[in-house]
Amino acid sequence: MTDNWGINKRILLLDGAMGTMLQQRQLTEADFRGKRFAGHSVELKGNNDVLCLTRPDVIADVHRQYLEAGADIIETCSFNSQRISQADYDMCDYVVEMNAAAAQIARAAADEFTRKNPRKKRYVAGSVGPTNKMASMSPDVNRPMFRNITFDELVVAYLEQMTALIENGVDALLIETVFDTLNAKAALFAAEEAMNKVGRKVKLMLSATIADAAGRLLSGQTPEALLCSVSHVDLFSIGLNCSFGAKDLLPYIRKIAAEASCFVSVHPNAGLPNALGAYDETPKTMATQIAKFLEEGLINIVGGCCGTTPEHIAAIADILNDYQPRVPQPRKNDLMVSGLDVLKI
Repeated sequence: MTDNWGINKRILLLDGAMGTMLQQRQLTEADFRGKRFAGHSVELKGNNDVLCLTRPDVIADVHRQYLEAGADIIETCSFNSQRISQADYDMCDYVVEMNAAAAQIARAAADEFTRKNPRKKRYVAGSVGPTNKMASMSPDVNRPMFRNITFDELVVAYLEQMTALIENGVDALLIETVFDTLNAKAALFAAEEAMNKVGRKVKLMLSATIADAAGRLLSGQTPEALLCSVSHVDLFSIGLNCSFGAKDLLPYIRKIAAEASCFVSVHPNAGLPNALGAYDETPKTMATQIAKFLEEGLINIVGGCCGTTPEHIAAIADILNDYQPRVPQPRKNDLMVSGLDVLKI
């Protein structure tokens, strides 16, 4: 793929939180059900992805707000649109349709804004979440060998999701909020299979989430070890999202930026949640913290995660043109292996 979206010349802006925007709408159970699922046996409120089928107008409006704020890349509303997560809502039979709708809604919004300003092309990243299960760790402390999901089961679920996203026009797959590297490797394998199946290549983006101040994923890996574990894949970008606010992600992005031969992304939360679960960090505060990443030349793609809004994205957009994008590191020939940590031989 020769089209790098102009990323060698400027820092690209990703959108902000979909969930935060939907919560502001105070949607009811009736909104999530619509007429189609009025008699569904399981409560659907909170299953944001089903809104692509029942309230596509709401999803499209959120996309447009982020595009108006200056986003170059918008994410599909498909974070949980695979049968592992949708099993909680008894919605497995609608997974393909949900992903197709999510991609079509985002594609239409992005193309609308590209037509308005052809000099600023807009792109769609298919959002692929981590599922609600872990392949590398047991959920039962008394049975450390037990697993409630297998690598193959993850591949099947991801393949179904990704095939629908690619068939319906996404420009990239963003495997995000990775907390278990084995889940991510299943997703990356499925992505290659999906592209081969559809006969269309898209960019692969990977973004992990740090579990705590120790700087490791929930499954125990450091960001450097994660980078080593997925180094066999032709990634467009790798980075971090969610976790904390920008200032707390800075030291970990420094480590990734020092090693990654691909582009680097970050889309942090608007700080840490308060006692009520809300995010208080203002757009100005977040943009000031993001400026530190830019001053050090650490990133190529920046956006927002939990608690962020179009106002946050607009504030970041206002400062991007003052900085140059990061230059990827040359690929090294050292032998590197990783478990929880990375070992360079």
